[in-house]
Amino acid sequence: MKIGSLTALLVLIFIGGYAQQITVSDSTGFHSLNEGAELTFKMETPETLKPRFTLEGGNGYGIQLDTLGNFYWKPGFDLVDRLEKKKEVNVMVQAEWKDGRRAHKALVFTVFHQNRPPQVEDLPIFYVKQSAVNNYQIPEQYVTDPDGDPLVFKSVQSQMPEGATLTSQGLLTWSPSRNQFNALRTTPLVIEFVVQDQPDKAETRGKIKIAQTQLDLPPEILLVPGDTSFTIKEDERIHFKIYASDPNGDENISNLGFVCSDQRVLSQSLVQNTSVQAEFTWSPGYYFVEEVEKQKIVEIIFFVLDKSNNRTQRKVSVTVLDTENMEEKDKFLFQKYRASLAQAKALIDLLDENHNQLSKAYKQAKKGKKNRSILNASLGATTGLAPVAMPNDPQSYKAVSAIGGTTVLTLGTLEATEVIGKSKNDITEKLKINVEIRNQLQLEGDNFARKYALKSRRREKDFDTDRDKLLPILNNQKLVTLELDASKRADLNVDNKALKKTFPDFSEM
Repeated sequence: MKIGSLTALLVLIFIGGYAQQITVSDSTGFHSLNEGAELTFKMETPETLKPRFTLEGGNGYGIQLDTLGNFYWKPGFDLVDRLEKKKEVNVMVQAEWKDGRRAHKALVFTVFHQNRPPQVEDLPIFYVKQSAVNNYQIPEQYVTDPDGDPLVFKSVQSQMPEGATLTSQGLLTWSPSRNQFNALRTTPLVIEFVVQDQPDKAETRGKIKIAQTQLDLPPEILLVPGDTSFTIKEDERIHFKIYASDPNGDENISNLGFVCSDQRVLSQSLVQNTSVQAEFTWSPGYYFVEEVEKQKIVEIIFFVLDKSNNRTQRKVSVTVLDTENMEEKDKFLFQKYRASLAQAKALIDLLDENHNQLSKAYKQAKKGKKNRSILNASLGATTGLAPVAMPNDPQSYKAVSAIGGTTVLTLGTLEATEVIGKSKNDITEKLKINVEIRNQLQLEGDNFARKYALKSRRREKDFDTDRDKLLPILNNQKLVTLELDASKRADLNVDNKALKKTFPDFSEM
């Protein structure tokens, strides 16, 4: 397997009740890689019947996974910001068999920023005039860093003409003498320089061609990017590279800094790499703008002072928009996600307990004749027969036979379940309702846990709609017939391990 310049181990986290069925062919288990490095391995399962593999959450990263489980990824160099240094990428692999069984596995990758050296194109010619200070600022559009790193220029002393200097921000200064100027008339001079990115100090060489002309560059302060107005959200970052130039050389610059209309923009936001080069990095934060304001405008003035107190400045206006706190929102959505599944688990556990009780009652009912008492009525023994006169007829007395003493009456053995206790039919109906509700709740809970296992999915508008689909099941009117203990349903104190046992695709992140 080709890994490139990998720097640490690959963490593979299992998610789902059958996640242990998915393995990775590479037993070394790398989890960290640099931008531009290739990563390949194969997803496998221990079963003979091979599943169909699919990938979720990999959009925008260029991750490839075919249906056979072959994984390939080469992170782009623009994936991790140079200031961020590293980035975590989470994807979900699903294996699905023809019989409908599924297994899931979460893959977590840590991608580190990979520094690349600066790039130097062919530069415009540096035209100079005799006996004058000629300044040549190396154009930033010709010398760039693919990672956006600050650049520092260094001279190659063996190739520099006498009296020429190259500043760290790329300003070449030279006052050619008469003889030097005359020599350029027939043979232009080519000198080399070194451009170095910061802070990794990767180097690239460039060339400057010097010929006769009359050219002079005024002093100024340069901001990159050069716009004067920006609009950002509270969770975004604004970053400037600041270059100060002076026709008299670096030693003439005495101060480089900024002032801001809002005191919450601290001086630590400006980091000075050299006396003429600095970086400004600032992120407002979620509480910078009050909700009633919706937005706040901040003005930042960057300035440079030389030893003669000459001042050059650039003003930048930054509009900060009130922004929803996604971190807090993700926590809130996770609580809703977890609470729904916890409520579903509580009812499932209660239904399982009720099912056991009903099963015991049904078994006891089936043993009715054996376990129930037989009703006997005893009136004693018969002693004889005697005539009895009936005085109800006014015309004559009638004589009838009457039983004297006592007699024995046996009612026999009766079906106890129909006489004593509950009916078998009633218990069977309750068992049917119990199983129907539990199966429906288990199915919907599994689907909900799987669909919204990732943070990004829970942010979608369908989340609350799908969450509401559980309510009719949790409040099923037939639950009343099961005579469940309502106090137990209110106990939602369940840990993540127990939730994962009931809903294998439950995610803890």
